[in-house]
Amino acid sequence: MMPCDHTRPMGTNAVTPSPVGGWNDAEQVAWYLERIGRLDARRSGESMLVDLLPPAPRRVLDLGCGDGRLAALVLDVRPSVEAAVAVDRSESMLVRARERFGDDRRVDLRTWDLDDPIGPLGTFDVVVSGFAIHHLDDARKQALFAEIAAQLEPGGAFLNLEVVASGSERRHADFLTAIGRTADDPEDRLVSVEDQVRWMSEAGLVDADCVWRWRGFALLVGDAPG
Repeated sequence: MMPCDHTRPMGTNAVTPSPVGGWNDAEQVAWYLERIGRLDARRSGESMLVDLLPPAPRRVLDLGCGDGRLAALVLDVRPSVEAAVAVDRSESMLVRARERFGDDRRVDLRTWDLDDPIGPLGTFDVVVSGFAIHHLDDARKQALFAEIAAQLEPGGAFLNLEVVASGSERRHADFLTAIGRTADDPEDRLVSVEDQVRWMSEAGLVDADCVWRWRGFALLVGDAPG
């Protein structure tokens, strides 16, 4: 299922050089957060993710939570959630997340580098991620998928709204223009949908699939056995 292409270059912002200072750089974080919520394609992907959430999860993990946008969305639509652990390595992003959640006792925000094993974070009914795992190298992506499979409760769900490799340089250039970027993020390590679905299956996730895609955005999903 693919949404209509409603995303367009972002006016004059489309020709403004994209910040490349990294995710601890306040300028890059502010630039990203100001624009990302206005992308129709992102909202379409988030809508599909919500449709696929289990009906009554209790514990949720958000990997690379940024300002907490995705964790907040899950909390809004699933009042059954008792605890949401949200992790990011960027202190600039975590500052925004703390502002978003305030004193919400359900939310546990932690500084965490996704290059480190996630086992100490505990077990979960749902693991979500939004535009974060593509920053890891390929070997770490594969290891992380295996860790996610191990940390999910039986029948739990992994839902990864991600940036993926396009089929050609021209397609990738068109994608960047459509999302208002003038250059790639230097930290991007983009991989094809096909490779990632295969890695998820090899990691032990069942029914691994790409259930939604728009240009270089995709929603990759898989469940824990049981």
